[in-house]
Amino acid sequence: MLGDQIRAYLDYLSLERGAARNTVSSYRRDLDRYQEFLEGRGIPSLDAVKEADISDFLIALRQGNPELERSALSASSAARTVVAVRGLHKFAAAEGYTHTNVAHAVKPPTPSRRLPKSLPLNDVEQLLDAAGGSGPADGPRSLRDRALLELLYSTGARISEAVGLDVDDIDIQDRSVLLRGKGGKHRLVPVGRPALSALDAYLVRGRPDLVNRSNPAMFLNVRGGRLSRQSAWQVLQLAAERAGITSNVSPHTLRHSFATHLLDGGADVRVVQELLGHASVTTTQIYTMVTISSLREIWAGAHPRAR
Repeated sequence: MLGDQIRAYLDYLSLERGAARNTVSSYRRDLDRYQEFLEGRGIPSLDAVKEADISDFLIALRQGNPELERSALSASSAARTVVAVRGLHKFAAAEGYTHTNVAHAVKPPTPSRRLPKSLPLNDVEQLLDAAGGSGPADGPRSLRDRALLELLYSTGARISEAVGLDVDDIDIQDRSVLLRGKGGKHRLVPVGRPALSALDAYLVRGRPDLVNRSNPAMFLNVRGGRLSRQSAWQVLQLAAERAGITSNVSPHTLRHSFATHLLDGGADVRVVQELLGHASVTTTQIYTMVTISSLREIWAGAHPRAR
């Protein structure tokens, strides 16, 4: 039945839309790959496809499949294939093959998007050491700076999420932190022992000297108010200069380094995207079944500063 539905769509393109022969051939190749993927999952028809299946297909396109002799596609080639899949599901919904268009929210990858470079692990460790906060004589600002940078790298938090933390958002016993992401979405993320140790030192020996009024904020400036994004950026820049890192370093560099090092350590891309709090269609339904305990287990096995 799946093959019949795809053939009906290709006939529609050729006969009713008047698509060129080369266009139809290109769509056929892309949809052959899609059919192969769905049949490999035991999905017999389009009405049994879920949005998560299309998300997984997009990931498979970018990763490739050596067992099926399928090489990984570039972002532009994957985008073209997703366009074909979206067209197929739109046609299926219009023709009554399916009740809804489950591919409606799937967005093709953007070929032009450039990710920031990640830092080698040695550079990250030198940067963290350059922040100070590891000796008994360190002042409150050094303790704060070390805690902030350790947390950013340990959790992959956005800079806005880190400076937005309150003291109660960090559970030392559970080794986790509650991050408030984009769109009001919250996620619970594991925290490594080095970061927890830095946070504990800051809370005990640093923060009490900075706070001058009732303020729930975790990271405080010298006046006792919540640390701003700009000030947090300056903390990172100063540590990078002290560490002798010449490449451009931003808070997002630490976030990308967190993700890259986890992937290098064997973590699944979907788990990493869950930890990062991405909201794209490829990181929604397929990640909702991942619990904090399973995230922590995978994270602990892959993150270089989990222990």
